[in-house]
Amino acid sequence: MERPTRVSLALGGGGARGYAHIGVIQVLQERGFDIVGVAGSSMGALVGGMHAAGALSAYTDWALGLNRVQVMRLLGVPHLTGGAFKADRVLDRMSEMLAGARIEELGIPYTAVATDLMARRPVWFQRGPVDLAIRASIAIPGFFAPVVVNGRVLVDGGIIDPVPMTPLASVPSDLTIAVNLSGEAGPQVPSDDTPDEVPGPELKGLDVVNLSYDAMQDVITRFRLAGYPPDVLVAVPKDSCGMLDFHRAAELIPLGRDLTEQALDGCTPTRAQ
Repeated sequence: MERPTRVSLALGGGGARGYAHIGVIQVLQERGFDIVGVAGSSMGALVGGMHAAGALSAYTDWALGLNRVQVMRLLGVPHLTGGAFKADRVLDRMSEMLAGARIEELGIPYTAVATDLMARRPVWFQRGPVDLAIRASIAIPGFFAPVVVNGRVLVDGGIIDPVPMTPLASVPSDLTIAVNLSGEAGPQVPSDDTPDEVPGPELKGLDVVNLSYDAMQDVITRFRLAGYPPDVLVAVPKDSCGMLDFHRAAELIPLGRDLTEQALDGCTPTRAQ
């Protein structure tokens, strides 16, 4: 009997667009692929960590039940401690689902990528509590407060490595799949926060942060993937939703499914010998 194709998965950052990662994983599992390693930045670290810890189903059910009002309550009010939102409630809920899981005890290799803000270099979490690794990796400057670990100020991994392929180099697999959440603009998922057209003079502060973050990630992702290209690339349009549209899981998960099916149907993977 032929063994399943082993897949190593690099999941990119991009705020709420990261819900598309759930759809990616669903399709891979339904098609019989064996996910043998995951590396992620920001929301990629969160979804990847939930999958590796066996908590993705519970997280998906929870995300699908959120509405816009609940999301804003979970994120908390703006404050002055280095981030725009506390997000303590949502992070605490995530920790409950993970139930103390540690990276070194997971069933598959998992890496969460954060950025050491002072040293200006990536930090790979490959040991320790999964929830701490995720908290550091998703700390988007201007949105969430940084995380201090062993004297290092850690923020969103997407700043320096938006789609982390390098941590997967040591994972034996037949196929590498990267999911980029800053793909070319395409069909939009309607957002309650973002107008259909945003003329320059009417840009809000949040719009400017969104656009700046997307521009930075686009340039870095192109550079990094050119040096370490995946076998299959799933590109989620950067305008598919706003960064904080965490109430849009019901639209973004199917988007991830559709894009993954298209990417897989358009490739002919070669098994490693």
